[in-house]
Amino acid sequence: MALPKRKMSRGNTRHRRAQWKASTPRLVPVTVDGVTLRVPRHLVPAYRRGLLGPEN
Repeated sequence: MALPKRKMSRGNTRHRRAQWKASTPRLVPVTVDGVTLRVPRHLVPAYRRGLLGPEN
């Protein structure tokens, strides 16, 4: 496992952490069994195959 060679300053640590922002997933409308659902784009194939459903 890689380890830092020297101590990082508090300011640099906080600046680095501040760059990571969580974003809300883009929801796409998908019709499954006559019900229109809004699901994240990367889960659309699973909903279409029936691996995920409205109750999951």
